[in-house]
Amino acid sequence: MFTKYLSVFLLLIGTFLFAQEITKTIDVKGNCGMCKTRIENAVKELPAASGTWDVSTKKLSLQYSEDQTSLEAIMQNVAKVGHDNELFRAEDSVYEALHGCCLYERDDATTSSVTSQNSQDMSGLESKTIKVRGNCGMCKTRIENAVKSFPSASGTWDIYSKVLEVKFDPKQTNFNSIMKKVAEVGHDNELFLADDSVYKTLPGCCLYDREISWDEVQNSKGTHAHDEAAHDHSDPNHSHDDHDHSDPNHTHDAPTQTTMNDESGEEGLEDLPTDDASIQLGTANISGNKAASLFDKKAAGLTENISDKELLKAACCNLSESFETNATVDVSYSNAVSGTKQLKMLGLDQKYVLMTKELLPEIRGIANAYGLNFIPGRWIQSIQLVKGAGTVTNGYESMVGHINTELYKSHDKAKTSLNFFADINTRFEGNFVHNDNINEKWTQSILLHGNATTNRQDHNDDGFMDTPIGKNVNLSYLLNYEDLEKSGIATHFGVNYLTDHRLAGQMDFQEDVDKGTTNNYGIGVDIQRFQFWNKTGYVFEGKPYQSIGWMNQFNYHEQESYFGLRTYDAEQRTFYSNLIFESIISNTAHKFKTGLSFLYDHYDELYNKNSFKRTETVPGGFFEYTYGDDKWTIVAGARVDLHNLAGTQFTPRLNVKYDVTPKTILRASAGRGFRTANIFADSQNYFASNREIEILPNADGEIYGLEPEIAWNYGISLQQEFRIFGRKSTVVADLFRTDFQKQVVMDLDNSAQKILFYNLDGDSYANSLQVQWDFQPIRRLDAKIAYKFYDTKTDYINGSDELPFTPQHRGFLNLAYATMRKANGSQWSFDTTLQWVGEQRLPNTAGNPHEFHIPEYGESYFQLNAQIAKNFNKVIRVYVGGENLLGYTQHNPIIDAQNPFGNYFDGGMVYAPVMPANFYIGLDIDF
Repeated sequence: MFTKYLSVFLLLIGTFLFAQEITKTIDVKGNCGMCKTRIENAVKELPAASGTWDVSTKKLSLQYSEDQTSLEAIMQNVAKVGHDNELFRAEDSVYEALHGCCLYERDDATTSSVTSQNSQDMSGLESKTIKVRGNCGMCKTRIENAVKSFPSASGTWDIYSKVLEVKFDPKQTNFNSIMKKVAEVGHDNELFLADDSVYKTLPGCCLYDREISWDEVQNSKGTHAHDEAAHDHSDPNHSHDDHDHSDPNHTHDAPTQTTMNDESGEEGLEDLPTDDASIQLGTANISGNKAASLFDKKAAGLTENISDKELLKAACCNLSESFETNATVDVSYSNAVSGTKQLKMLGLDQKYVLMTKELLPEIRGIANAYGLNFIPGRWIQSIQLVKGAGTVTNGYESMVGHINTELYKSHDKAKTSLNFFADINTRFEGNFVHNDNINEKWTQSILLHGNATTNRQDHNDDGFMDTPIGKNVNLSYLLNYEDLEKSGIATHFGVNYLTDHRLAGQMDFQEDVDKGTTNNYGIGVDIQRFQFWNKTGYVFEGKPYQSIGWMNQFNYHEQESYFGLRTYDAEQRTFYSNLIFESIISNTAHKFKTGLSFLYDHYDELYNKNSFKRTETVPGGFFEYTYGDDKWTIVAGARVDLHNLAGTQFTPRLNVKYDVTPKTILRASAGRGFRTANIFADSQNYFASNREIEILPNADGEIYGLEPEIAWNYGISLQQEFRIFGRKSTVVADLFRTDFQKQVVMDLDNSAQKILFYNLDGDSYANSLQVQWDFQPIRRLDAKIAYKFYDTKTDYINGSDELPFTPQHRGFLNLAYATMRKANGSQWSFDTTLQWVGEQRLPNTAGNPHEFHIPEYGESYFQLNAQIAKNFNKVIRVYVGGENLLGYTQHNPIIDAQNPFGNYFDGGMVYAPVMPANFYIGLDIDF
C-alpha cells in the first residue's frame, strides 16, 4: 500500500520539476556566515535573481532571468555591499566597514571598482532623512532618480532600513517638493502617499507592502533581514549571526540543538523580515512582523514557522486553539463531558509528538491530557512545526513531529500588551505581557494570564454541561542576560506557576454535596504546576563557530481529579539537563554537535486507590554531523540513552535536503523514536465513562507490566515555489510513514465496557499524505488550500483495523484579507477557515444493547470559523469572531446520558463538535 502512495507522490514531484532559470557560477570573496547572508541578499535585490554562496569554496551559484537582469548588474551589486568578485572590486571604504570576521584577504586591485554615483561636493547643502516604502534595487534606482530630478539634489535610499537621506540646496528647491515627486513615481513616504493607479503599475518585485506601519517598515517584505546593513550590533539580543547564544546549543554558523527546525545550518530564513519584537531561535530570527505562516526553505527537515500574526487570526486563547488556521495539525474535543482537547499529527495522537516550550520538554507525562491549556495564546510569539522524527539533540521522544513554542522575550524596545476576551458561553480571559530592559545587559518579561468560565451551558438538552466551568491563573517571569561582545556569555532564566480548576458533569451537580455519590455525575480536576529553567551559553573568544551551552529545567506537576466515582490523583517531578558542545571540522561546511543529557522522572499515581509509582532515570549522549553546500544539506545523528527500566536505547536519525534549484527543494528523513507510555494520563479522555481499565501485562514489561513504545518514521517532501496571478506561490507535498516496532495498544473495540492496554503483537502503521498550496490570488488576500489523506492500521486482539477517530480524508481552506494599513496604524482584517472532516471509524459498541449502539463510522462534516478585526490605531485593536458557524454538532455525543452510573454510559465517543456556533469579542491594547 505504501508503495502505491510513494508512486503517486513521485509522480507529483515530477509534475512540479519544470524548466528553471539560467545558472552561472562565479568566485566571490568572503569568510563567514554573515558574508554568505550579505552576498545572497545582494543577489536577491535584483529582479528574478537568486544565489547560493558556499563558505568553503567561495563560489556563488546564480540563477537569474536574462530578460530582467544581467550577470554584470548582479555582481556589481555584490561588490557594492563589500565583496570582491571576478567582475568587480568593492570600494575600500565599504570593505573596511565590514565586521571584523568578514574581512577576507584581498588580491591586488585588478577588477573594476564600484564607485559612488553622486561625487559632487555636497558641502553647504541641507540634509534630511525620511522613510520611504520600497522593496528592491529597481525601487532604489527609481527613488534616487526622483530626487536627482531636482537641481543640486541627491539622495541615497537604504533598501533595508527604508530610510532615504536627501541632500539639497534650499535656495533651489524644498524638501516637500522632493518627497512629493518620490510619491508621484509610486513610492509612499512619511509625507506623501503614492496614487493607487501609479502604485499598481510598478513591476511585481516593486510592489511593497503598504500595510506595515512606519515603525515596523524596516526589513519589510521584499528585503532580507539578515544582511549586515539590517543588523543592530548594539542590540543586546543580537549576535554576529543573529543566533541566540543564550541557547546552550548555539554557534555562529552551525545549526543548534535548540534550533529544532534549522538542521541545515544556514543563516536564517530567507524570506523573514525582522523588527524590534524579534526573537532568536537558533539560526532563525523569527519576528512578529514576518509572514504569518511560512515553510522554512533553509531547514533540512520539513518545518513550518507560525508567527504571532497568524495567531491573531483566531480566538487563540491557548495552544490548543493556535492551530485553527493551520492545515498540518488536527485539534478536536476528545470527550463530551470533560471538554478535553487533543491534537494529532501525521494521523497519530498527541503523545507521539514532542511538545516543547523554549525547546525544553513541556507537554508530556501527566500533563498530556490538559497541557494544551497551559500556554496562553497571547504569550506566544512563534510556533515551529517539524514533521518527522527531527534531530537527536532534542531527545528521543519525537516519533511523528516536534512542536516548539517560543514566548515573548525582551528586546531593545519596551512593550506592554493587554488583552481581554469574552464569548457567549461566559468564558472570560485576560492577558498581560510586559517586556523591558533593566540595563544594557539585563532584560525581563512578565507574563500574566487568567481565565474563567462562569455559567453552565447545555445546548443539546442531554442534562450535561457542554463545556466545563472553572478558572485558571498562569504566571511567568523571564530574565535574560547577554554579554556576547565582551565575555561571550549569555543566559536566560524562566519561572512559571499555574493553578487550574475545572468542574464538569451534569447540570445539577454540586461538588460539595454530590462528589463521591451517585446523586449527580460530576467531574473535578485540580492542577498545580511549577517550573523553573535556565539556559546558559558561552561562545569561545575568536571562534564564533564554537560554543558550549547548558540547559536545565525542573518541573513539578500535581493533579487531583475525579470522574463520577472514578478517582485519579497524580504527581510528577521532572528534572531535565542537556549539555552541548558544537564546532566545525576544518570549515563551516562540516559542523558537529555533541553532548550529554539527563532526564529524571518520578511518577506517583493513585488510580481508584491503586498505587502506581515509578522513577525513570535516563542518562544519554549524542553526536550529530551536518554537511552543507550550495545544493545539499545532510544532518546525520545518533544518540544512546541508558534507561533504568527500558534498557539501552539507540536512536539514529537522518535528514537530507537537496535544492534542485532555489525554488525547488526535495527532502527525505528517517529516524527512530522511543517513549514510555503513561496509560492512565494518556487515557483520561475516556475517564468520563464507565469503561474499566484492564492491563494485559507483558513478561518483559517494567512499566505497568508493559514494554516501551518504539517507532520508525520515514518521510519525503517537495517544496516548490512559482508565480501565479503575478505573485509568489508555494506548493508543499509530503508523504510520511510511521511504523511501530513496539507499541502500547489502547483497545476500545474489545469491549464497550473496557479500555484494554497491551503490547502490540503484529503490525501498526500510519501513512500520511498532505498537499498544501499557499498563494495570493489578489493583493492582500492570502489563501491556503490543503488536502490530507490518512491510512492507518493496527493489529488488535480481535483483528486488524483502522485507528478510531482518524478520518481518512480532510480538506482545509483559509482566506485572510487585510486592508492597507494607514499611517496611524488603522486597518481592517478578515479571516475565515473552512475545514472538511471525512468519515472516521468509531469504536465497536456491538456489546451494548441496541439503543446504545453507535454507527460504525461517524458522518463527514464541515466546520467554519471566521473573524473580523479592526486596528483603530497603533494601540487599540478590537476583534469579533465566530466558531463552528455552520452549527454542525454530533447527535447524542454521550451514550446513555440519562444513566451516568450505569454500565453503558460513555462520554468519550466524540468525533465532531459538541457546541453549536460560538461568538466572541476581544480587545488588544499595545503601549
